[in-house]
Amino acid sequence: MNALTKECSAELLKAIRAPAYLIPTLLFPVLFYAVFGVLIAGGNAQQATYMLATYGVFAAMGPALFGFGVGLSLERDKGWLDLKRVMPMPPSNYLIAKLVAALVSSAAAILLIYAVAIVLGGVVLTTGQFAQLFLAHLAAVFPFVFIGLTIGLLLKGQPALAFTNVLNLGLALLGGLFMPLQFFPELMQKIGQVLPSYHAAQVALSVTDATDANALQSFAILAVFTLFFAILAWLSWGRQQR
Repeated sequence: MNALTKECSAELLKAIRAPAYLIPTLLFPVLFYAVFGVLIAGGNAQQATYMLATYGVFAAMGPALFGFGVGLSLERDKGWLDLKRVMPMPPSNYLIAKLVAALVSSAAAILLIYAVAIVLGGVVLTTGQFAQLFLAHLAAVFPFVFIGLTIGLLLKGQPALAFTNVLNLGLALLGGLFMPLQFFPELMQKIGQVLPSYHAAQVALSVTDATDANALQSFAILAVFTLFFAILAWLSWGRQQR
């Protein structure tokens, strides 16, 4: 436990000292929400509430995909995994520390969006709804963590970064995080409805009563995504340990 605690502390400190990671993952979702959910919404509290749910998912995706996936890939290129393998601690500590850092980073970005939504967007939810929404947004981290882990183990640093940039924007756009899917052509709607970002948004929207979608069904689909990529990441991790 002492080794795990120190590994988690080091991972968090590393994230804080990396502006190239901290600014995009923490500030970009907040800035996007301030522009589209507050300024462009023009004081429409209903629209601001809808976009709070979807942009919260966007905030959860960034640390999972970039901090976990791209970060791991860059460190793997530098031989960091080889060094960790010979250190006197369980190899899982390295992954757990990255998961903790992703959760903390996501939580910080999500809470910043909540603050903007309350102060500037006029969003009014009960304490219970905010608590449920926060849990829904944090739960959204897990499928994307395993997607990021798979990318980090299969691709090298720069290709992983380029692929993750495209994936992050694609999941956000086609998943309906920037605008509802009904504004897209039918083909794009069908593609979007099978993405984990879409179902994470549906779970969050159900908390704010902004959609009549089946939240349990979306949650089950997210669980399947999480399990699938967890298995794929585990197989890729096993290959790296040989």
